[in-house]
Amino acid sequence: MADKNPKQHLAHIAEAMKDIDFAMLSTHTKDGQIGARPMSNNRQVDYDGDSYYFTWEDCLMVDDIKRDPKVGLSLQGKGSEDGAPGIFISIEGKAEIVRDKAQFKEHWVDELDRWFEDGVDTEGMILLHVHATRAAYWDGEEEGDFDIE
Repeated sequence: MADKNPKQHLAHIAEAMKDIDFAMLSTHTKDGQIGARPMSNNRQVDYDGDSYYFTWEDCLMVDDIKRDPKVGLSLQGKGSEDGAPGIFISIEGKAEIVRDKAQFKEHWVDELDRWFEDGVDTEGMILLHVHATRAAYWDGEEEGDFDIE
């Protein structure tokens, strides 16, 4: 592992996440399996360990989170023209279900109108707030594995 402290590791993945829109969000299903779904972070990448994802309350993923809020996020950055694979990021955390319209407004971007036609007033919409507790990344020959305070 590179000789960095957790804040340096976090700054490194925050910079890489500027070019990554989608993450795979994994939950624990009711029968003990792992369920994964693609979720957009809406390019909110001032990453300090928190991620935000809009979704429908009436879905299996949210049912999974209500039972067990421990989730995982997997992200992959675009590779370079010379064939390097790009960065791989793995985040563990706890998901919180948010129903507060003030927080909806804080994280809303116009592109979400495609899925949520009534904007922040869309009936049945919720915001998932993922609080990261641990992260790891692999970026060429540089890597890190660290707890997030």
